[in-house]
Amino acid sequence: MSTEDKKEIYRAKMNLETSRIAWKELQRFFASGAAVAVSPELDLVEVAFQISEDNRSQVGQWMAAGQVGRVSDEQAKSWYEADADVWAVVVSPYVLVQLAENLQ
Repeated sequence: MSTEDKKEIYRAKMNLETSRIAWKELQRFFASGAAVAVSPELDLVEVAFQISEDNRSQVGQWMAAGQVGRVSDEQAKSWYEADADVWAVVVSPYVLVQLAENLQ
């Protein structure tokens, strides 16, 4: 099996580990600084994969563009008050989240 095949299998596995969850259920991750917001224009699974592969160049570009970063206090409050659902996937030690209504 080639390296590319292994990467595609890992991406597929990560996709299966992604789920929709109420933001309120992730408060402990936000409080510990482990909740990472992913902009709606990005593919959540691809971001998770690049982080898991330690692709610092790509992740750094997303961060510099404001497309990936820790969930802000304002964002967390807004999602909490709206009782929002997010798509989430764990890439230890982080939980990557993306507002669910943007993905319908």
